[in-house]
Parts: sequence; structure tokens; C-alpha cells
Amino acid sequence: MKILYGVVGEGMGHATRSRVLLEHLTKHHDVHIVVSGRARDYLAKRFENVHNIWGFTIQYEGNSVKKWQTLLQNLKGAVTGWPQNVKAYFDLVEKFEPDVVVSDFESFSYLFGKNHFLPVISVDNMQIINRCKHDPALLAGHEDAFEMTRSIVKAKVPGSFHYLITTFFYPELRKQRTTLLPSILRPDILEAKSQDGDHLLVYQTSTTNTALLEGLKASGLECRVYGMRRDLKEEVVEGNLRFKPFSEAGFIDDLRTARAVVAGGGYTLMSEAVYLRKPMLSLPVGGQFEQVLNALYLEKLGFGAYAKALDQQALSAFLEKVPDCRKALQGYTQDGNRLMLEALDAQLAAAFKRKGNWSEMTND
Repeated sequence: MKILYGVVGEGMGHATRSRVLLEHLTKHHDVHIVVSGRARDYLAKRFENVHNIWGFTIQYEGNSVKKWQTLLQNLKGAVTGWPQNVKAYFDLVEKFEPDVVVSDFESFSYLFGKNHFLPVISVDNMQIINRCKHDPALLAGHEDAFEMTRSIVKAKVPGSFHYLITTFFYPELRKQRTTLLPSILRPDILEAKSQDGDHLLVYQTSTTNTALLEGLKASGLECRVYGMRRDLKEEVVEGNLRFKPFSEAGFIDDLRTARAVVAGGGYTLMSEAVYLRKPMLSLPVGGQFEQVLNALYLEKLGFGAYAKALDQQALSAFLEKVPDCRKALQGYTQDGNRLMLEALDAQLAAAFKRKGNWSEMTND
């Protein structure tokens, strides 16, 4: 089977999830991958037939999205990047005739599929926002942000053949052709042995979030900080803060031995922390409600806490909850990789049978 696989490039979580699926698919099928941003380099090191395309990017200030700068940057990118996308589009048409499309929240592959009347299978964590019911009490105070985000997610890959959604929380479905599955985890996480240490693992992609550092300093705890100083070649120690250069092995080791995790609301790290039974204080990026929803469910399940910003009070309250969070996490188990691969294989087989007589679904 020929498969066109699209991966959104904003954030590395989509790439690490897709790596697991692509390692399986490329053993059995002819696969071409379209991807943007940093995710392209990550996947190109591991797979053949990786095509770089322009994709959406986000600008940050502190722990919030800079909406105006993000808009300007993406308008500029659309002008310079879209012609390259069109060229890539026709190159793929001439050289590769896929039978099925798989999209991890990526628009180019989805549009390719729709324009060629091909079934599209959606694989991501975002569609849970639109395709499930969420308790109004959980969303209290966030109604406007939820509806706006839901409309964006709904418009991303509408009318797909099936939606495979990774998650560690399970709200009631409200849409057909939807399957909730446990998180997909990279092999390094599955092999990691969780141990209880004394340090906090801190992950922050915004390099300007100085308020976070002040809160961490005040805690007096050893904090191993990743992401804030991206050009580091070696570790820098400032009091109780240890700024570390990125190392996948080093990060996983610090995660598996942490007392707890302090990070944003991104799904990938949160799902890894849950799997390794590490309590997490989630500080969602302002302007990204998907992260808020993740944090709300994390707190509801007793796996961690949600805070709008880090201060001494929020951190102290979280640290007091850590023993209770550990108890809540003790019963968490999953086998998401196996279940997802089985579900994806089944949907690919069903979609392939429909090739040639596939009619577009309603935009649900």
C-alpha cells in the first residue's frame, strides 16, 4: 500500500509520536512523509522520502503566545512558503500515487487526499476537543476559549475516514468514526525505569519566561531546567537551578528519576510523565486552550495540578499534593503503542477497500 503521511511541525510531540507509527508502517508499506519545522530534521534522520514543507509557527513572549507577531510571521511564511508547497504538491503527484493519507494534524497531506478523493485517517491528540463531550463544570470560565479552539480543530481535518485520538483521559464520544486510544510513547520512555528522586524536572520552550525562574529559585529545590537556554553546550549551574543542554537520553533520565515535573500543558511530555507516574505541575502557554484542557483533566484525575503561572504559593501547594498525586498515579497502566498500531492497521485496510469509491464525509 502507498501511504502519504503528514506531520505538523510546530512542537516536537507530533514527530516523536509519528516516529513510532512510521517505524511500523515503513516495514510493510511504501510511505512518503511531508513535514515542516524542526520535526523535518528529526524524521529525516530516521526515514527516507521525507519532504520539507512550510508550516504554521508560533511566537512566544513569557509564557504566552504573541498573537500579532505570530500572525505576521505566518503571513510572511505563507507568501514565501506556499509556492514551494504547490511545487511539492505536483512533485508528489508525478512521482507518488498514494492509496491512503494519514495526517497528524497536518493540512498539506489532508488537502492532497481530499483533492484526489483519497481516504484520510487522522491520528493526533487534538481532535478530542471537537469529537468528545466535556463536562461544563470542567470548562467553567473557559467557555469562549474552548469554543474558539474547538472550531479551529474541527476545521483542520474535517470529514476524515476515521479519527484515532491518543489520550490519557476518556471523555464520552460525541462523534462517530472516532476511537480513543492510550498515548503513543517512544521506545526510550517505555524502557525507562521510574525512580523517586529529589529534583524537579523543568521543561520550558519559552526563553523569555523569567517569572518561572524566580519561582523556581525561591523553592530552594534542585531544578534541572531544559529548553530555556537552547544554545548551551554544557550544563550551567546558578544556585539551585541547573540549566542543561538538550540531550534525549539525559532528559529521559532526569524525567524518570524526578520528584515531580514542572512544564507547560503540551500533551507529549504530560503523557510521558503520567506513564512514568510522575506528578506534574502544568503551566499552559497563554493563548493555547488545548494545553489548558490537558491540564484541567490532569488535575481532575489527581495526577497533578494546573496553575496559570508559577509563583511560590502555586509551587508550594503543588509540592504538598505530590504524595496524593503519586497514589493516584499508582494504578495507571497502558499499552498504547500496540493498541494504536492494531487500530491503524485496521483502518488502513478498511480505507484501502474504499479507494476509488470514497465520497467525502460531512464536515463533522
